[in-house]
Amino acid sequence: MRNFRFSEQLLQRIMLAAAGVFLVVFFVPTRQGLDSLWNLIWGAVRSWPDFVAGIAEYFADAPADALLLSLLVGGVFGGITTALVLLAGSRNNGNGGFSVRTAGVFGIGAVAGAVSAQILLYPTQHCTYAGGVSGAQVRMGLVVTVLSALILLVPLWTLLRRGSGARVERQAGHFHNVALPYLFLLPTLVFLVMFLYYPAVQILTLSMRRKIFPLPQEKFVCLENYTSLAQDTVYRHSFTSTLTITALIVLFSLSIALGIAVLASQKIKGAAFYRTLLIWPYAISPVVTGVIFLTMFREGGAGLLNWGLGEAFNTSVRWLTDKDIAPWVIVAASVWNLLGFNILFYIAGLQNIPQDLLEAAALDGAGRIRRFWRITFPLLSPFTFFLLVTNITYSFYGIYGVVETLTPQGGPRFGPGGESGATNVLIFKLYKDAFETGAPAGFGAAQAVVLFLMVAGLMVFQFRIIERRVTYEG
Repeated sequence: MRNFRFSEQLLQRIMLAAAGVFLVVFFVPTRQGLDSLWNLIWGAVRSWPDFVAGIAEYFADAPADALLLSLLVGGVFGGITTALVLLAGSRNNGNGGFSVRTAGVFGIGAVAGAVSAQILLYPTQHCTYAGGVSGAQVRMGLVVTVLSALILLVPLWTLLRRGSGARVERQAGHFHNVALPYLFLLPTLVFLVMFLYYPAVQILTLSMRRKIFPLPQEKFVCLENYTSLAQDTVYRHSFTSTLTITALIVLFSLSIALGIAVLASQKIKGAAFYRTLLIWPYAISPVVTGVIFLTMFREGGAGLLNWGLGEAFNTSVRWLTDKDIAPWVIVAASVWNLLGFNILFYIAGLQNIPQDLLEAAALDGAGRIRRFWRITFPLLSPFTFFLLVTNITYSFYGIYGVVETLTPQGGPRFGPGGESGATNVLIFKLYKDAFETGAPAGFGAAQAVVLFLMVAGLMVFQFRIIERRVTYEG
């Protein structure tokens, strides 16, 4: 026992020494980078007073009519929605009906909505409420006002529903000190503000500017970049191509992975080895996946598939230059890249399904297929929901490497002037417009904002609608 304790202490000391060496090796070469990071943080902190002063100066000089109209729109939206949320919560608790408290809550929601609406209208300089803008920009401005109002309204609704008697389950292990969890979250919040929220605000600001060619200066153009996107035929084709390819990737990747996971979960000799082989494709980056599929689908005699078709049938297929076939190659490569990740989670889910339920169903005469659809698949719903979210996110963002490797020009051209690409998905078009084609930076920034809002909207839809059908208990 004494020798065991001595060995354990020696191992701990070795691990601490190794951790110290790692920290020294890591931080010493990056000292200049850390100095730059500190200067960036300190510069951001010092710029806050000027930033706040600039906001105050803007609202002091803002056009009164545009400011009042935006306050009215945000206030009306905030008041009505807050009252509806409170009434819905009261009905669920058996306390339905209008009351004086509802009127007070309407006022609180109106104030919160009016103030919150100014958060996103400050970067736009209330341009959509000024005269002389197009109807499309006015409608977009109303959408921006609503989205901005929700920034404060959603937390307000949560507080009001808790205060109205909505049931809040307390779990063991919660913090008794209210400030302690926020203190733990402070480092994460600081990095989120610096490297996520601040760049997002910069992108939003950039999306409303356009260069004055050939001069290097930029001018404020309100939401013209967004209206240009709505009128751009190539962008609309990219939009539909992205939705189609995303739907195909999610459908095939989840269904094939579930089928393989069911087979891999069988009790056979060497199952662990087979599962490892099935999972390893996820360790490959999308770019490498594109290279692997390029060796198979390259046209002419260089591609493995065309070489085999030529030897066997004396024919070849235009895998990457046919507008109807090229998207399917992108889908196949992306599905193969995702399979390992999906199989891993489905195998874990299948191993957690209570076997007594399946045995009881078998004794009742349920066949294997019926047991799968009535018991196994519903109990896998948490895993399916998680994989649905991750696969959709990959299909919108992670697919870039595959498209760039297989179809670097956005795929075969089609359309009246051949301006649209069959695999020119949104993330690929965004990168090309922002960094390679010489298009105005604001145009690419507007695409980034639209893509983010699209993915965020899909996530909200999934968590608010689809998650209700998820069964978390067996």
